[in-house]
Amino acid sequence: MRKLFCILTAGVWTLVCFPLTLVAMLVTLRSSSALWVVRELWSPVLLWAGGAKLEVSGQENVDPKRPTIYVGNHQSTIDIPAHFMAVPVPFRFVAKDQLKWVPLIGWYLALGGHVFINRTNRSKAISSLEAAAAKIRGGTSIFLYPEGTRSSDGRVLPFKKGPFALALKARVPICPVTIEGSGDLMPKDSWNITPGPVRVRVGKPIDTTGFAENDREGLARAVREAIIADNLAMGGKGGDSEDAIASAGHEGVGSAHATPTS
Repeated sequence: MRKLFCILTAGVWTLVCFPLTLVAMLVTLRSSSALWVVRELWSPVLLWAGGAKLEVSGQENVDPKRPTIYVGNHQSTIDIPAHFMAVPVPFRFVAKDQLKWVPLIGWYLALGGHVFINRTNRSKAISSLEAAAAKIRGGTSIFLYPEGTRSSDGRVLPFKKGPFALALKARVPICPVTIEGSGDLMPKDSWNITPGPVRVRVGKPIDTTGFAENDREGLARAVREAIIADNLAMGGKGGDSEDAIASAGHEGVGSAHATPTS
C-alpha cells in the first residue's frame, strides 16, 4: 500500500505543483520563485508520502550570502526533495542534458534556471561548465552529485572529476553534503518503500583556492573523504578511499573495474 500511495501522491502532487511554479514566476518575475514552491510545497509532501523523517545537521555551514557549490553523495530518488529542504538556499541542480526532455521535471529544471550538462559531447560539456561557472560567480549556488548515479548499497561511489573543474573555474567554496538512510527508505531502481529516518549533514566549506587550477582529482578526493567521514559518523557504510575517482565516461564505478552504466 505504501508503494502505491507514494507513486500516486508523487504523480498527482507534481502535476499540481508545476502550474504553481509557473504562476509564482509570472507574479514575481523571478525564476527563484520556482525553487520556493519546490522547497516549501513539493518536497515536504514527497517526504511525508514516503514516510521519511528528515534529520538535518550542519545548517550553520550554509551561508545564503555566499555562492557555494554543494556536493552530495546520492543514494535514492528521495535525495532530491531531502536536499531541497536540508539546504535552505535557492541553489540550482546540475543535471544531465537528457533530463530537460522529461515532462514536468525537465520543464521545471529549465524554467528554474538549473544547469544541464551534455556528458556525451566534450565541447558542449565544457561550454556548459563555463556557463555554470559564470552563473556561480554571479551569485548563484549549485548542487551536484559527482558519483553520477545512485549507490545501490549505500556506499559512497567513486567521484567523477569533471564537476570539480566547475568548482576550480568558479573559485567558490564547496560544502560537502552527506546523506544517509535514503537508500534504505527507497532503494535505487525501486519503489519499495520502508519508512524511516533520512539524515543529512552539511559539512564545513572547503576552500577551493588552495588547489591548483587543474587539480580536479585532488579536490575531488578531499571532498569525497569529508563525505565518507560524515557518512561513517552517521552510521553509514562509508566508501573505498583508494577507489576514489571514476574513469572518464563511467558513472558509479572505479577506474580499475569500469563498466558502462545505464
